[in-house]
Order: sequence, then C-alpha cells, then structure tokens
Amino acid sequence: MKKYLALVLFSVLLACSDEFVDVDSFDQDSESFFNTPEDYQSALIAAYDLLQATYINVMLGEIASNNTLAGGESATDVPGIQEIDDMIHTPVNQQLRDMWSWMYAGINRANFILEFKDNIEFAEKEGILAEARFLRAYYYFELIKWFGDVPFVLDQRIQFGDQYIIDRTPKAEIYAQLEVDLAQGAQVLPDVTAEAGRVTKGAALALLGKIHLYQGEFEAAATALEEVINSGAYDLVGDYGTLFENDNENTVESVFEVQYTDIEGAGFGCLQCSEGNIAVGFNGIRNYSGPVFESGFSFNVPTAEAYQAFEPQDLRRDVAILDIEAWANANTDVSYDIGFEHTGYYNRKYLARQGDLNTPDANLTNPNNYRSIRFADVLLMAAEALNRGQISDTRAQVYLNRVRGRAGLTSAAETGQALTEVIYQERRLELMGEGHHFFDLVRTQRAASAITGFVSGKHELFPIPNIEIELAGNRWSQNPGY
Repeated sequence: MKKYLALVLFSVLLACSDEFVDVDSFDQDSESFFNTPEDYQSALIAAYDLLQATYINVMLGEIASNNTLAGGESATDVPGIQEIDDMIHTPVNQQLRDMWSWMYAGINRANFILEFKDNIEFAEKEGILAEARFLRAYYYFELIKWFGDVPFVLDQRIQFGDQYIIDRTPKAEIYAQLEVDLAQGAQVLPDVTAEAGRVTKGAALALLGKIHLYQGEFEAAATALEEVINSGAYDLVGDYGTLFENDNENTVESVFEVQYTDIEGAGFGCLQCSEGNIAVGFNGIRNYSGPVFESGFSFNVPTAEAYQAFEPQDLRRDVAILDIEAWANANTDVSYDIGFEHTGYYNRKYLARQGDLNTPDANLTNPNNYRSIRFADVLLMAAEALNRGQISDTRAQVYLNRVRGRAGLTSAAETGQALTEVIYQERRLELMGEGHHFFDLVRTQRAASAITGFVSGKHELFPIPNIEIELAGNRWSQNPGY
C-alpha cells in the first residue's frame, strides 16, 4: 500500500506511508483509478492528509507576530525560523519553501479528484467534490496569506513543465473563485458529519466569511459568519481550561479541526510524513522533567508582553501561556533547561502532554489536534465585520461579550472605533498561540507598530522561494523588498 505521490509546484515530493491515507496504489493511470466511489473517497483522504503539514504555518504565524519569539537551543537552531522571528528572512528559507511545497501538494491532490470529477456518477459524489474544493480553498488561502499572488490552477494537476506556462494570479481573482467554491459547497455539505475532521457546511461558511473579512468585504463577511452563528450547530465550550486538552477535541466549538494522531511518526527528513502535530514537540519545554508535560525543543516561546496583555482575572491567561517558574514552584521535582531567548513562558495550548503514545518519537508525533476554526473565532470575526462595516455595533457587542463572558471579563459597551480596538485585543487574547495574530495585524495595518523589524511595504508578504522562481524560468516577479 502506498500513499498518493503528489507533484509539487514544481518538483516531486515523495510522501511517506501514513495510516490516515492508507489507500490503494495510485501507480495505475488515472482513468483506470476513478471508477468506483471508493476510489474518490481514497483520493479525498489523501487530499486531507496535507492538512497535517500546516503545523508549520501555525507555528511560524505565531513567531512572526509579537506574541512569541523563535526560541530553540541557540541563535542558529533552525535558521529559517530565527530569520522570520527577526524579520530578516530572505527568498532562501527552508521553512518557507516547505510551506509552499506542502500547500501545493495539497492543492494538487484536491485538483486530482476534480480533474476526473466526471468519470462516474454516484450518490456521494457532489459531497466529495465540495470537500475537495474546500480543501483546495484552504490551501490556497494559506498561500495567499503568506505570499500574495500565487500560481493558480483549477481542476487539473500541476505537472512538471507547467511552470513555464503558469503565471502568478492576482489574489483578488483567486479569492473570487474560492468564494464561489465555498458558497456552492455550503449548499451541499452536511451540517454534521459522522467522521470527525470532515468538512461541514459551517466550515465552508466560516472560511468564506474569513476570506471576505480579509478583503474588507464586511457585509458579505457578516452574512456568512452570522449564518454559522444562527445555525445552532456550534457553541462555546463552557470551560476554556479544557478546550485544548487531547481528550476534548472535536467539541461543539470546533468548526474545523485538523486531525492528528500519535500512532505513526516520521523523521526530520520527512516532517510532513508524520501523523502527529510536530509543532507541539517544537513548543515543548527543553529537557523538561516533571508532571503533566513532555520535553521538547523550546521554540515559539511567548513574550512577557503577551502574558501581561491579559488582565489578571482573565481565565484564559494560564490556559494559553504556561509560566514555567510558577509551575516549578507549585510542583515538586520539576527541572528544565533554559533555551535560547528564554522568556519563562511556553505556549500551553499546544504543549506536549504525558500519556500519549508518540510513536515513535515524542517530539514529532503528538496527537493534539489543531483547532483551525473555532466558534469563538467566528463570533469575533462577525463582531469585527459588523462593527467595521458600520452594520450593527449592538450585534457586534453581543458576539464579543459571549467570548468575554466565558473568559470571566465584564461586558464591553464601547461603540465605533473604541469597539474596534476592543475586538482587536480580544482576538489577540482569545486566539493567543493559535497562529492568527500576525495576519490580523497585517490585514488591519497595525503590524508595523506592533512587530519589531517589520518594514511596511515589504513584510506584509513573505518572499516566494527563489528556487521556485528559477524553476519557472525566472518569469515570476519576486514580492516587493526581497
């Protein structure tokens, strides 16, 4: 049994065996493969698989912001991560190239299904195609957030050689197509699924609303997001303190969640092959010994400023961020090493826990799911759209205060720009450690004042990897400033 081998833009990425995509061999030609419903389901599972590689997007999205520092063992530990933290990254950055390659691998897998969408008819086909289009939209949205205008291909695989004829497409055009795909998908996707992690109507609408919000299309964003809210399918988990524990995954608050397991790992030569959430091991406390947590590599360490941004009574603070000195004082037999840029804080939401199988490597095979779109995020996005679009501050307050209430905070009564600022701060605190803050700062033009080293007109985007430009015959322009 082999995992589907995806052609990445524009080189071949050989993925490792993985139970989540333990599918029949795709070595046969495509026409002889897509001839049963099971074939389409197997190909769809392969398209889902690259979601696990988005751990790098989440970790770097946090490190690029003012929430965390790179950390690690030393200033030369994974140079690409250190460079992004310091805003000195260049077009030669292994982590950015990984992200580019892995997101295009996911797109190619989704496009493979859609290329042969008319081979046969069967009852579940429209749902499968809607899921494939959602996944393609998810991967393209990640690419746009990081790189802006990117090569855009629909309903066909990107084959080697296509790099000479495919150009970068303006992100507005890509967004327009993603909006169509997600809106249509919402018409056929189910409200709930029997299998955790599969795309639902709510996930499609939430991503649609987010894409509108990123473009400043506030009325359209509010419409999509309020449909999710009013559906009754989602709610806030009562106890924020349990939300990120491994035994509290795929809850009523989860609109879309990336699934990870601890039963099959990989190695540093193929990080995207692991079924585990690698970011969790990278976030771990260096050489830790003690209760509850596992050791890790001490990357992505929260700053003191991020910890102090929470009000003392905010119930989220000590769930989002672990104060290691306070933890050591409260527990006997705790020891750990101080890594590079040690702040005394760790990203507790995605910190390795004891008791997992972690097969074969505790640092590379953590089962903690990534809560990609939470209902709290939907509420706050809706509040922002309603407020900034001057649609209804009253409804914006209702959604905002649902989130604040769970955190133990008093209700906000501000309106206008003052309410906007409260919503911005609430998004930072509620989503601390989840990889959203950098992009929130960029899309609201606040990054230059918040992030040390950020250069306006340059750092809103990251550089396209040089090798991709070279493979395309040097036809693509590089992003400004690089």
